[in-house]
Amino acid sequence: MSVSYTRKEIQAFRRQCLHVQQELASLAAQAGSARQQVVRQVRILQQALARETLDAIPVEELNRQKSGLRIRNLEEAGYDTVGAVRKASMKQLEAVPGISAEGAGSLKETAARIEDEICRQTRIRINADQKTPEQTQLLQALYVCRRMQSVSRQAGSLHTQLRASLQQWAAAMEPAENSLGWLFLSSDRKQAAQQAAADFVRFLQGPQGRTFTELQKQAGQSVRLSDAEVWQDYSQHAAEVLSLLAALVPGCLAEEEENHGLPEELAGQVQAQELQTEGLKCTLRPYQKWGVKYILKQEKVLLGDEMGLGKTVEAIAAMVCLHNAGRTHFLVVCPASVLTNWCRETEKMSTLTAMPLHGDAREENLARWLQQGGVAVTTYESTGMFQLEEGFKIGMLVVDEAHYIKNAKAQRTQRVQELCTHTDRILFMTGTALENNVEEMVSLIRYLRPEIAGTVRGVKYLAAAPEFRKRIAGVYYRRRREDVLSELPDLIETPLWVSLGKEEKKIYITSVLKQKYTETRRVSWNVGNLDESAKAQALLKIIEDAEEDKRKILVFSFFLDTLAKIAAYLGSRCVGVINGSVPPQKRQELVDQFQNAPAGAVLAAQITAGGTGLNIQSASVVVICEPQFKPSSENQAISRAYRMGQTRNVEVFHLLAEHTVDERLMQVLEEKQKAFDAFADRSEAAEQGKGIDSQSFKQIVREEKKRIESEQADVPVS
Repeated sequence: MSVSYTRKEIQAFRRQCLHVQQELASLAAQAGSARQQVVRQVRILQQALARETLDAIPVEELNRQKSGLRIRNLEEAGYDTVGAVRKASMKQLEAVPGISAEGAGSLKETAARIEDEICRQTRIRINADQKTPEQTQLLQALYVCRRMQSVSRQAGSLHTQLRASLQQWAAAMEPAENSLGWLFLSSDRKQAAQQAAADFVRFLQGPQGRTFTELQKQAGQSVRLSDAEVWQDYSQHAAEVLSLLAALVPGCLAEEEENHGLPEELAGQVQAQELQTEGLKCTLRPYQKWGVKYILKQEKVLLGDEMGLGKTVEAIAAMVCLHNAGRTHFLVVCPASVLTNWCRETEKMSTLTAMPLHGDAREENLARWLQQGGVAVTTYESTGMFQLEEGFKIGMLVVDEAHYIKNAKAQRTQRVQELCTHTDRILFMTGTALENNVEEMVSLIRYLRPEIAGTVRGVKYLAAAPEFRKRIAGVYYRRRREDVLSELPDLIETPLWVSLGKEEKKIYITSVLKQKYTETRRVSWNVGNLDESAKAQALLKIIEDAEEDKRKILVFSFFLDTLAKIAAYLGSRCVGVINGSVPPQKRQELVDQFQNAPAGAVLAAQITAGGTGLNIQSASVVVICEPQFKPSSENQAISRAYRMGQTRNVEVFHLLAEHTVDERLMQVLEEKQKAFDAFADRSEAAEQGKGIDSQSFKQIVREEKKRIESEQADVPVS
């Protein structure tokens, strides 16, 4: 030891050493304090919501809770709801004729008991369109908690590493606190104090000391945002914020189902499944944890969660758990449109390495994946590049949009089947497995669990749907948004009917009479100048209103020509058009550009290309230019915006022309949607789930032709 310190220097180092111990312990505990504040703010918000409910409950309810209360006297005095009684003071109630001090106490006690019961049952929402002080304060508490969790976690780890050394250094330097005792201290103990001081100084100057200083700095920075800033932060990180909230206050966002829709015995087995999520960078919602447990327990499954519930993160979490259990190689097969998103999400949400096996570097990345492991992400078209050795094992195969392989004769189906032989864990993912019929769903289940598929093979109509759900529960699992995301803002769908102008009507009638089916579907959009299109003018008004309300807009159409016209007509308002020919990287660039664009920005997309795989929660207005043939097509498009992480009410406008085929199409689609809701969204299946096919549409056009011809025949000749 070359440096020698004075007694006062050693004394100062000791006090600093004790301060470091106390500060690390304090920093490690701050997350707990922040979590408690979140719980308090949740209770305050629940209480505010409960009191709104109390204001709608007639005061007579108090007598049902406890008989003998003088309700009529209260009503005559203006206390006509339980809420009014809850807000009144004891003195005010005692002033009501016939209400004694004891009676006033009973009234207050009964009203408080009702309020407590409502609070326990209240599920909260955080809605950017209906901001309240209580919501804002909860978001402030969650923001602080998110910041402090990272600081506290690092401080706790550092405290654990240093606790023994800090205590040892402080004890060795303690004699320096006594000036007289220091004079008579033995040389060995002085030497020990000098050595402890030197070790402590090295700590301060080393990486651990720098980490400690940085943690102090982070904790000392102001963590309170302005109200506007905290709502802006929420709009950017809503999914993360709500996942944290669900973890801190279980049940405050959604009612937990005892068996989560599974048979009791299977639910018990899933519940017992352990999760090892070290390496997962995000917080799972309770229903997502359950989904991961189901995936791991059942090994080969079809996850059919409704779009927007986070199937991707459940798949990533399952891979993380398997990686912690020793699995090394994972493979994701997905449409080209979402390959980039899979790579991004994997590395954003976990410590796993993602390798795109697509494009110029696919051969190089394949060789690296085979050697090093990680998560390889490839497209259906690129699965032919895999020539795996017979003994090669994939830790888990994930097949996104698995309905792409329902046709057993297709090459991509056969290539995916070959990959399935290299793994004992398979996860098929789709939100649309049941859009057609039982046989199509069974074709997917057959690749996973042929013995289950055999029990329902050939069933066209299911008289006992619950029995059907029970049969397939071991392989197929589906949750709906409204079942697990009670905090989602409202979805407001509006059919916006327009009247055709003279030029539009002329083009429409000609199209119908000549039975030009495509032109007939493109009603109002097939005019030469969109200034003469009633639907285009309605779209402009929607965009103007959205801009004023600080919203962004997604516009969907089946027709490329319609989208091209809209993009040209809107000019710089439209950031671009996504269609089947736009490569995946470009799609993601357009989405990123749209996310960063100002209010009033429009992203146009072909409904068959932009309706799957893309997450665009920054949009809260969706416009569908014409009725689609399948309810699922419109549902998929809407789910691009109405999904976990959405912070605003989502407004959906269906542009429709009256006295055209739009009317009949909407009528048929509403019938199909009712069937789809009744079966597919409850994890059942039915032939009624089919949409309109081309032959059905031709029949609609033929009926429309007869109507027009009949009207023309009735017009008197002048």
